[in-house]
Amino acid sequence: MSTPPGAPPAPPRVPEAVHRRRWAILAVLMFSVLIVVLDHSVLNVAVKTIATPAPVGLGATQGELEWAINSYTLVFAALLFTAGLIGDRTGRRKALLFGMAVFGAGSALAAFSASSSELIAYRAVMGVGAAFVIPATLAILMNVFERDEQAKAIGIWAGGVGVSIALGPLTGGLLLEHFWWGSIFLVNVPVVLIGFIAMVVLIPDSRDPAPGRLDPVGVLLSIVGLVLLVYGIIRGGELASLTDQAVLVPLLGGLGVLTVFVIYEVRSDHPALDFSYFRNPVFSSAIAATALGFFAMMGVAFLSVFYLQSVRGYSPLAAGLLLLPLAVAQSAFAPRARLAIGRFGAKATCTAGMLMITTGLAAFAFFDGSTPLWLIEAAFFVQGAGMAHVMPPVTVAVMQALPREKAGVGSAISNTFRQVGGALGVAMLGSLLSAAYRGGIESTLARTAGLPDGVRAAAGESIEATMGAAAKLGPAGKLLVGPANEAFLFAMHLTALAAAMATVVGAAVVAMHLPGRVKPGPGDALSPGEPDGRPAAGAVRG
Repeated sequence: MSTPPGAPPAPPRVPEAVHRRRWAILAVLMFSVLIVVLDHSVLNVAVKTIATPAPVGLGATQGELEWAINSYTLVFAALLFTAGLIGDRTGRRKALLFGMAVFGAGSALAAFSASSSELIAYRAVMGVGAAFVIPATLAILMNVFERDEQAKAIGIWAGGVGVSIALGPLTGGLLLEHFWWGSIFLVNVPVVLIGFIAMVVLIPDSRDPAPGRLDPVGVLLSIVGLVLLVYGIIRGGELASLTDQAVLVPLLGGLGVLTVFVIYEVRSDHPALDFSYFRNPVFSSAIAATALGFFAMMGVAFLSVFYLQSVRGYSPLAAGLLLLPLAVAQSAFAPRARLAIGRFGAKATCTAGMLMITTGLAAFAFFDGSTPLWLIEAAFFVQGAGMAHVMPPVTVAVMQALPREKAGVGSAISNTFRQVGGALGVAMLGSLLSAAYRGGIESTLARTAGLPDGVRAAAGESIEATMGAAAKLGPAGKLLVGPANEAFLFAMHLTALAAAMATVVGAAVVAMHLPGRVKPGPGDALSPGEPDGRPAAGAVRG
């Protein structure tokens, strides 16, 4: 609510001591987000190295690599709401410090993992820490900036996220060029220590005077259901079968547990995930676009590393540099997407963005071992530009679809489904890649002399496993290289088309349900910079 004419200006709700150091606090918050977001992309360039047999890597199978990514993502997504509520109750600074400490400890342990199983477990620990960091940073930001500066601060924060995405592949490539694979995790530790000290010195504590109730049953059901479902999907890709008992039992079990989760949440008076919001088609379509976009792009990002390093022969550093156009385009266009939204509306902007992602993904269906680099770079750039025009309109749609006091809930739901969509993308598209690759290479492996049955079965799981088996055969193994590349390219083409189909569905959904150029109504979320008369979300203590 605006101040009436002639009335004295509203008193500041942020203490002067906190207000003076607000930009330093923002820098520290961005510092903490940097490592959490960077960890999503830094692992991508290292998957080939980790798949390499010891002593270079861990000899991880494709399924284990998918779990190394997804254990972090699933735990992060499942705990996001609960971690936010705990921060509201106990204090956001305490939650942030706890999250940073857990993330740093998990990073140190992951760096020295002796097996794929250990790496997966420690990545899950890192996911616990990340779940406490992200909601705390945004809540603190909203409490240290006055209303008229919040939009600017959030824009800078979002820009930092884009920079983190861009730095991930480059950082990973540089570290792998000079150190062992564990360095991509160990580098987090000094960053955490510096950030921890700065947070203690600069960041004030705050809490919600009326926090929501925790829902541990709902959180547990969601974690168990998602883990079982993803395990079944990944196992199906490894075995190239969806009818094997080892695949059906976890698949059906996961679907059953998730069904119980939905029923429980619908009946709960304090759900971890309030499904009543999904009755609004605008909200549902925006969330669906977020999930489908990350589903497709995370899956293709996973396979693109093997294409660039295993098929094209680029080093991790070169592969990281080749991935930069995606992140650079996203960072450059995202802050300007509001101009397109203002001129064309959320529906047209988001639909065009989804179709740009589709184009960039579908291009991979035509790449081979000699495709010019500029075409690959163009495909990555188009994907990044497309995503930059998807995330702002869907975020606006989510915020405008809910009452303004539920804006934080809408943001948390969007973030949760983005993480789950990415995890399912790695699992489902990675499994499709694995199954298609096995189908293309099995006949060649069956004709290859000197391969024991156990080695032959393992060699069919991924192109890196085949190359590892070829190396052990010596000169005779060179005959496997050509067929392995051909099998991978066929699998990549099929997987890229599947990913593109997912974003076509997303484009259709937003074209049908997202609004055009609609101004927020009285009950909508605040537009950037709009003042209101609400009290602060929580008491701030300098």
